[in-house]
Amino acid sequence: MKQKNQPKWLALAGMGAVVAAAALWSNRRGSYELAGRVVLITGGSRGLGLVLARQAVAEGAKVAICARDAEELERARQELAAGGTEVVALQRDLTDPEAVRSLIAEVQEQLGFIDVLINNAGIITAGPLDHMELREYQDSMDTHFWAPLHAMQAVLPAMRRRGEGRIINIASVGGKVPIPHLAPYCASKFALVGLSESFRIELKQHGILVTTICPNLLRTGSARHAIVKGKHKEEYATFVVADSLPVLTLDAEAAARRIWSACRRGDAEVIVGTPAKLLAGLHGLIPGTTTDLLSLVNRALPGENGELGDERRHGYESESAVSRSWVTTLTRKAEKENNELTSDE
Repeated sequence: MKQKNQPKWLALAGMGAVVAAAALWSNRRGSYELAGRVVLITGGSRGLGLVLARQAVAEGAKVAICARDAEELERARQELAAGGTEVVALQRDLTDPEAVRSLIAEVQEQLGFIDVLINNAGIITAGPLDHMELREYQDSMDTHFWAPLHAMQAVLPAMRRRGEGRIINIASVGGKVPIPHLAPYCASKFALVGLSESFRIELKQHGILVTTICPNLLRTGSARHAIVKGKHKEEYATFVVADSLPVLTLDAEAAARRIWSACRRGDAEVIVGTPAKLLAGLHGLIPGTTTDLLSLVNRALPGENGELGDERRHGYESESAVSRSWVTTLTRKAEKENNELTSDE
């Protein structure tokens, strides 16, 4: 009798394990559904922003995206709206506070109250500290700190009245750990992390959940839009190669899925990618040792380049045999997939 009943018990145990696993996965995914929600993604015309928008559209959200480049924005809008989804694309310079406020007002007029705000727009300048001028710090703070602050302040009145809302601030591992040759970027992302966490503390009581996302390098294809200073070709080659290595970087689609899961769960903070988790964890435990190790990394990076090094160039203006080599294949693939190229490329 015992032998006859054993398969039944095994089957029931197996079914129980499946149900438990499904429950755990459901909890991991979160219960906040995007279908029918109004989602605004800044910097949504390319890169990670576009990938996030694709996934939101696929789940039935009404999506608004904004960016500076009108042509790039229209290409993204056409792609996202191809299946009949309601998509709004607005050209804005988010470093202008009034432009941010008018953006929020126009999205709410066209789509309704904003349920989810994703502050994703970004700028990155890579180069030695001696070539970083005040402008680099101002641009980074305007984009990574002031623009998210103005956007959050603009959506909060409606979210408070309704007693709910989600705000996702895309920071960086560079907002947890200082990365050499990225001083303005890190300074502004550290500021965004502090701002985001402060808003989280005070807004949770009103049903508004603020999530801080700190990813490591993502393969979005956006490296070509980075600004480089110093020895331009060497600096860009170093940056784009690092941006292409599977061990150091994470696929943009996988990162976006984790970000949306964090949004659904209402997490306080998510560090995306194993390298970022390890580096942030190490820095939290032994910050002095971490900075000393990173100073050794700094010595291996390209040096200063006299007065010529003060010139700002984009990555696509600083190509070399190394940056065009097979090593950057994954980044080149991501460029094509995520609207990073111009219409004539």
